[in-house]
Amino acid sequence: LSVVAALGAVVAVFQWGWLAQLIGVEQTGPVMSMMPIFMIGVVFGLAMDYEVFLVTRIREGYVHGEEPGEAIVTGFRHNARVVTAAAFIMIAVFAGFIGMSEPMIKMMGLGLAAAVAFDAFIVRMTVVPAVLALLGRRAWWLPRWLDRLIPDVDVEGSKLETPAPEQAPARESVTV
Repeated sequence: LSVVAALGAVVAVFQWGWLAQLIGVEQTGPVMSMMPIFMIGVVFGLAMDYEVFLVTRIREGYVHGEEPGEAIVTGFRHNARVVTAAAFIMIAVFAGFIGMSEPMIKMMGLGLAAAVAFDAFIVRMTVVPAVLALLGRRAWWLPRWLDRLIPDVDVEGSKLETPAPEQAPARESVTV
């Protein structure tokens, strides 16, 4: 969704000429063939970072006993500022490329800045929490067969809250 929206912004400016004079595009033309490939790689990596920041904190709240809606609010309260700051930093970096004279660099800068803005503020801060809220407890459901296949990594620390099982008495060592 983010890549498609960003490619739409690139096409609107560099191919159709919308706001082209504002960023100094002298001649419009087709979008370079490497743009979608480049953008998919960079945007996917950044989007996963934002997703991990937000959803891990939401999951942590849920695992520690909060209701799904409560966990979403808690996750947002604690991590939305981190995602917002990271997004603004990346948008500023990529928007800096728009001032370059090379059209390819200018195109990459606009595309990546638009992709990060759309991904961080529309997808991660709006769509993902809305879907999690609509799904409720089902958002965290895992099929039994898949639960057996994947390793049990306790990132949220849910096992820290359950008492440890009784230890078996140690055996005496016998020398033979």
